[in-house]
Formats: sequence, structure tokens, C-alpha cells
Amino acid sequence: MYLQKEDNLKLYAYVILENHIHLIASSDNIAQSIKKLKSFTAKEILKLLQKENVATIIDQLAFYKKAHKTTASYQIWQEGSQPKLIKNDAMMISKINYIHQNPVKRGYVDEAKHWRYSSARDYEGINGLIKVERFW
Repeated sequence: MYLQKEDNLKLYAYVILENHIHLIASSDNIAQSIKKLKSFTAKEILKLLQKENVATIIDQLAFYKKAHKTTASYQIWQEGSQPKLIKNDAMMISKINYIHQNPVKRGYVDEAKHWRYSSARDYEGINGLIKVERFW
């Protein structure tokens, strides 16, 4: 939502899992938008962990910080991203279906729309947590 407001990001589909996320999005500069997403969410995650005094996780994040990272004390996100260019409608539909099926494949839910942290709900006519553009 932050990037939708601040960076002209259009979000078409998403799935948030415990150890990774999938996004189908566009922006004026997608690489810069992903960088901003990681920076913003890392700060918010750290604030929450510190507020809740979750020292064990904070210590782990400090331990896993890459040695070459001199401006950060913690490693929240894995470095890099793996963007793929979506070339046509068929590919877009395929990618949306693929990411929506992640929680089902992992056995978390029986139907994609039951995963709260997914845009699968939006594609079923149910309001999701984050506004998505269903038409590209």
C-alpha cells in the first residue's frame, strides 16, 4: 500500500508466505520500487520486533547480516529479486494462477481464496487486504 501511494506501483497479484512473497506489479521503475519496498518493510519489521522485545529474532537478523553490508545492522530480506517480464495476457493469467496456488501446494489451505495474505480473494470477488488492479 505504501508503494501504491508513494511510487505509482500497480499491484496485480500477490501472495505473502512465511518465507517469501510473490508480486505481480508494474511501476515507472520496478527495480527501484522493489528496493523501496524492502527498505520500508525492513524498517517496519524491525520497529515491531523491537516494540515487542523479540530479542531472539533480532539477534538472528543481526547474525545473518552479510559481512559486506556496512550501512545495515540486520538482514531482513534476501538480496536481489527475480523479476520476470510478462509478455501477454495468457502469461499474466498463468503467473497469477501460479502464485495464488502457492498456499494450496504447501497444504496451508484447500482453496487459494482461503489464504488471507493473497490477492486470490480479490479475483473471487472478495475484498482482500491490499487493493489490486484486476485489469491490465
